[in-house]
Amino acid sequence: MNEILDLKNLTFILGGARSGKSTLAERLAGETAGQVLYVATAEIRDEEMRSRIEIHQQRRPANWDTLEAPLEVAARLREVLPTVKPVTVLLDCLSLLTSNFLLTLPEGKDEIYYWEQMQQEIIPLIETAASHPEIAFIFVSNEVGTGIVPAYSLGRVFRDILGRVNQTVAAAAGTVYYTVAGLPMKIKS
Repeated sequence: MNEILDLKNLTFILGGARSGKSTLAERLAGETAGQVLYVATAEIRDEEMRSRIEIHQQRRPANWDTLEAPLEVAARLREVLPTVKPVTVLLDCLSLLTSNFLLTLPEGKDEIYYWEQMQQEIIPLIETAASHPEIAFIFVSNEVGTGIVPAYSLGRVFRDILGRVNQTVAAAAGTVYYTVAGLPMKIKS
């Protein structure tokens, strides 16, 4: 999938840590008239992550449905969309999905290998949005390419693969926001 799809029902929100991207995504999802399905990709691996997840859970409206899907998100969506029938699907976030996926792969491979594998997770997500034009999809991700070069190989692989993920989703999305210091900037519409 190298072509630009420009899906009108896909909004992509990108930003750094604590940039306001999740807050913007939740606000946009909350403005829709209908059921929201929140797709959580985070996994509790330590107490700090448990605390972060709890904060996100408390911030979400109680009437939103939640799908916990750290991997195989498109397959999980295909299972639940017919029964949940959401108006909006908010996936937060592609960064954790990428991390989760890379941790299942063997170390020591080249970037091309990791990208080919990661596409098996990302392309079906975009295809799911394309096949459900009646649903608004909001994908959230971190921009990690503007920081320092990670000291460890796995960190560099993550940065590079997430950059490719972000480019792929941004090309497919009809609307893209970049958030900085809580300020959203629409960079594609």
